[in-house]
Amino acid sequence: MVRTEQAIYGLTYGMGHLMIDPARIDPGFGIELAIRCLDADRITKVRRQVMDARGRTDENSATGGENIRGFGIEQFGEIVSQISGQIENVSLTFTKDRTRPAHITGNDRSVKLPLGSTPASLLHDLQRIEEVCAQPSPLPEFEFIAQVRPLLPKSEQAQRLDERLDAMLGGDEPALLALAVPSLCRDRYDFAESFKMTLGGRSQHHTELGIDQLVEAVQNRQPGSRLRALRDGRIQMFADTDGHELISSKVPADHWLTAEVSEGSFHYFYWQRRWYKIGAEYLAVIEQRITEFLARPTKVTMPPWPKGSNPKDNDEDWYNKQVAAQQGYVLLDKNTVHTARLRGGGLEICDALGPAGQFICVKKAEATAELNHLFAQGRVAMETLRFDTEAQEKFLTKVDELAPGHPLDRTFRSLTLVYGILLKDGALLTPDSLFAFAKVSLLHAVTALEGMGVRVEIVSISRTSATGMVTPAGETGSSS
Repeated sequence: MVRTEQAIYGLTYGMGHLMIDPARIDPGFGIELAIRCLDADRITKVRRQVMDARGRTDENSATGGENIRGFGIEQFGEIVSQISGQIENVSLTFTKDRTRPAHITGNDRSVKLPLGSTPASLLHDLQRIEEVCAQPSPLPEFEFIAQVRPLLPKSEQAQRLDERLDAMLGGDEPALLALAVPSLCRDRYDFAESFKMTLGGRSQHHTELGIDQLVEAVQNRQPGSRLRALRDGRIQMFADTDGHELISSKVPADHWLTAEVSEGSFHYFYWQRRWYKIGAEYLAVIEQRITEFLARPTKVTMPPWPKGSNPKDNDEDWYNKQVAAQQGYVLLDKNTVHTARLRGGGLEICDALGPAGQFICVKKAEATAELNHLFAQGRVAMETLRFDTEAQEKFLTKVDELAPGHPLDRTFRSLTLVYGILLKDGALLTPDSLFAFAKVSLLHAVTALEGMGVRVEIVSISRTSATGMVTPAGETGSSS
């Protein structure tokens, strides 16, 4: 242990770092140092995690080193948890003769680099490190990496946020809570017809799972015990309404929960039992991009979607038929395309085809729980139509059978994808009504789709009135 005027450092060798209590470690130190001294053209390894419901972790290496942009990191919603490469412009003892570069690996827990082996040279190197960390911002090439950082679960800040979340579950403060589909359940979630929630030895069976069920299960518990009850509880999915055909393992109940908490200029998000800190500048850019997407005009009309007397009334199957009943629209819901590329599986290209060949994908979302899947569905469908000739031929055959002569772009070079979204209680789709992770998923999808030449439009579906390109008799259509 070494104390300087600025901090206390734990210096370890081999596996010695495992002896240090993680709650005592500054979770940002390793990454914060690395992105202030790395040579942007000599990056050798990047590990990152996608900040959405997929929970995917990727690791890429370049033995000789390459520019940071060559690793394909998304500007929005990817958490860089480890980065390695050569140091630039830091006068460490190891590099004082200027004949060899120093290599650094920074992650959420630590930083690995060569240090002086005498008391004087060690303190010299620590001072140089502190000078680098004192820089107000990272190098421009790495600035986006610093904007999203995970918190250590046992840190004081994470524990304080846990207390806030526990209060939100009890209704003690305004809540931004939503259902999130855990990574372990993502692939089978669309086949789930019922769910079993087990808390404190008692089980409840639900044909619909929403944030209300999670909150109601714990809100009357004593303060401080609500979040713990969800962490100890388990949820399973079943492919039948009676709960006999199991399609998932027992997943911690809090993994189905996401929450948003604001403190000053920072936002924090709870996702799969971990808190993430989102920088104010980063969040502002996301908000601006989402606002631009929502303001795009569209030439499709989405009819009103009134609420039924029970969950099975006016469901997505019913609504898709209402969309397709309009002049020039074609119903394609559940009409799947099968190709060799899909390995025998069927792909639903869209729910309906618009009058000018727009691909319309519809989703009723309890807050933002299902939106990640909607965005991914549209992305996969457009990729398939762009690059799979067998899918193109089979899709055109379906359209010709249902609507001969439909003005669809049969070259698939100029596609338009429309996301029609009904939020809980018919709330208007705005940047404020979307959770950060849904915004990130949307940005990822739009970036990928526009790279394929696909125009993306988003329409907020209303409970009471038509939206999108609304054209009363004798009037010109306008976007709303």
